[in-house]
Amino acid sequence: MRDAMASLPDANTLFQHAACGLLLCASDGTILQANATFCGWLGYGAGELIGHKKLQDLLTIGGRVFHQTHWLPLMQVQGSVSEVLLDMRQRQGQSVPMLFNAVRRVHDGVRYDEIAVFVASDRRKYEQQLQLARREAGVLNDQLAAADRRKDEFLATLAHELRNPLAPMRNVLEVLRLAQLEDPQLCWARDVLGRQVGHMTHLVDDLMEVSRITRGRLELRRASVELAPVVEAALHSVASLAAQCGHQVHVEQWPQAIWLDADATRLGQMIANLLTNAVKYTPANGSIWLAVACAPGEVRLTVRDSGIGIAPEHLDTVFDLFSQLEPALSRAQGGLGIGLSLVRGLAELHGGTVSAHSGGVGQGSTFELRLPLPAVPLEPAVAPDRRLLAGTREGKVLVIDDSADAAESLALALDILGYEVRTAYDGAAGVAAAQTFLPQVILLDIGLPHMNGYDVARQLRREPCGKDAILVAVTGWGQDKDRKMASDAGFDLHLTKPVDFYELDAVLQKMLQAQ
Repeated sequence: MRDAMASLPDANTLFQHAACGLLLCASDGTILQANATFCGWLGYGAGELIGHKKLQDLLTIGGRVFHQTHWLPLMQVQGSVSEVLLDMRQRQGQSVPMLFNAVRRVHDGVRYDEIAVFVASDRRKYEQQLQLARREAGVLNDQLAAADRRKDEFLATLAHELRNPLAPMRNVLEVLRLAQLEDPQLCWARDVLGRQVGHMTHLVDDLMEVSRITRGRLELRRASVELAPVVEAALHSVASLAAQCGHQVHVEQWPQAIWLDADATRLGQMIANLLTNAVKYTPANGSIWLAVACAPGEVRLTVRDSGIGIAPEHLDTVFDLFSQLEPALSRAQGGLGIGLSLVRGLAELHGGTVSAHSGGVGQGSTFELRLPLPAVPLEPAVAPDRRLLAGTREGKVLVIDDSADAAESLALALDILGYEVRTAYDGAAGVAAAQTFLPQVILLDIGLPHMNGYDVARQLRREPCGKDAILVAVTGWGQDKDRKMASDAGFDLHLTKPVDFYELDAVLQKMLQAQ
């Protein structure tokens, strides 16, 4: 240790050859000491600087101005400057960027400025690289934002295009229900149509709701919800598909009623999506188990299957958007890869969690949904009346839609209920029909030829026939901005295709009674 200590450089050597330039200056800038590092950077001998040059003499013109206007006031007020970047002139006349740190101290009653200097050419290079990286990152962020906007626009357009054919299918289904069919085969066909239309509508809604969740724009409609009926409805929604695959579905429910503060529709979506996932990824003649149990402060819904299982490396990604365990074409029942992502988003909005477990490929999978129980017991909600009887309604309704199938099927269903209905297939014809028919309610599509639904609504609001009419937008466009545009154009209500016929009838009755 002594030999090591004896070999250390003395203080003067450390000062002269420090990794930075070291200066001692009088308060007026006169250089009183300068180490060899600093002198070597500028190409001067120590004797040429000490007592002959002031610090400001070595600066460029811009540096001298800064020294006068900023450096000196700072040293006088706070006694220090830090990380000041200034250019200095070498003896050969070249400019060198340097970074200064200075402290003013008093020795024996005299003020001195102790200064440390670093060559900043590398720093400038790094700053330039950082600025370039930031610009590139900004461009990339703009590209990603544009891609995200295009994705949202694509999903919205896809949903619109899918909802347009679903609307007349839903309307025809309501006509068949109102007709009170007696033929068992026709009843079976009607029920099949209903299930498949519901499934398609469910897929379209999933697309839009995942997009809303990722943008933080989905709001829950919370109410007192009993869990058992929601579970039963979810089981019913997958019963046909499970039967086709030959699966056995085993259900174990909690013996007491469980009430949640939840959005009933979203709750049903979560359970149905977990069950659908189990059905799709379980080979034929498999088994699926659904268990509902309560734990302190929460309810647990567990969906287990004897299916293809999940490899350990995929457990962390099964809830990612568009994630699929196998290529979509390799499974006849493959979905869009959005169901589990939607479950996770809706679970988090409810204050809950969802997790996946599996022993590996071929070992089946288990998904556990946990939702918080309310701190205070909830009162049962009043179940809505979903019964409709033919010939029980009154009121004049005008349907304007460029799809003849959609317009006529909706008109037929309304006519069976008892409404007096007229149809039109474009905006001009719709305005003309309104002037002669004088409807109380106008159901108006947005995507009309020649004149869109917003323009038609504005014109109707200027006409006596439409000034006080109830204007309802019935459209495949269902984003928040579409609802705002409809409201700004004068619509009283915005409904997304395919319209829930019970909801439409309830709204019409409420508005007509208010008139």
